[in-house]
Amino acid sequence: MTLHVLREDDGEALPVVLLHGFPLDHRMWEATAAGLVGPREVLAADLPGSSGRTSSGAAASWAQDAAPSLDDAADRLAAELAERGTRRAVVVGLSMGGYVALALAERHPELVAALGLVDTKSTADTDEARAARLQVAEETERLGTVEAVTGMATSLVGESTRAAQPAVSEQLAAWIEEQDPADVAWAQRAMAARPDRTHVLAAFPGPVTVVVGDEDTVTPVAAAEHMVEAAPAAQLVVVPRSGHMSAVEQPAAVAAALSDLAQRADSA
Repeated sequence: MTLHVLREDDGEALPVVLLHGFPLDHRMWEATAAGLVGPREVLAADLPGSSGRTSSGAAASWAQDAAPSLDDAADRLAAELAERGTRRAVVVGLSMGGYVALALAERHPELVAALGLVDTKSTADTDEARAARLQVAEETERLGTVEAVTGMATSLVGESTRAAQPAVSEQLAAWIEEQDPADVAWAQRAMAARPDRTHVLAAFPGPVTVVVGDEDTVTPVAAAEHMVEAAPAAQLVVVPRSGHMSAVEQPAAVAAALSDLAQRADSA
């Protein structure tokens, strides 16, 4: 796992740690990170299921050597943060990143000052969704390509984005094409195996912001409302004209919501 520094700061504000969605990498957060208000360190991880390619095209893949578990991803993230001296942070995850954020809050609660859950859910997959993930994992390994997930570049964004911002899907497609098939298969199996973590939200004492695109059909507004109802200190932000990739489709709106969360965490 690699942690990328998107913004540097040596002040007193809590750092923000950003966890990307599937099948992407840390680059999906760049526009949102740039829009965060105030001086604050911002880190973005390359999780399993991401090749974590840099601008030079060098991959930092490790998922092939790890068991398919998002708990393991959370433990690795905690170790990376500890190594760099980060003792407490605002942890934000989109989709798969949200699953890892909840695992981190359960397994390493001392690290998580606040939770940002963006276009994600706290429940486990249905049997149908789990079977679909495993099928994609098998197909990806069999073909040795990411062809099985390339269509997500269009399906993950909202109707408004498809109509008004076609460049967003083009950028997502380019990022997806750069992922490693073995990592994609690993992530699908890990997500299929994840448990329901609604209880983690119910027990979480810090501030929570749940963000969802109003056109998100993958983890819709109802899934966001479920998390807000479970968490004792949660706020809901619905992003207009956005689908499942709100941080890429409407980064300014997501940055505003996360800036407010970070400020709440600083004051807690």
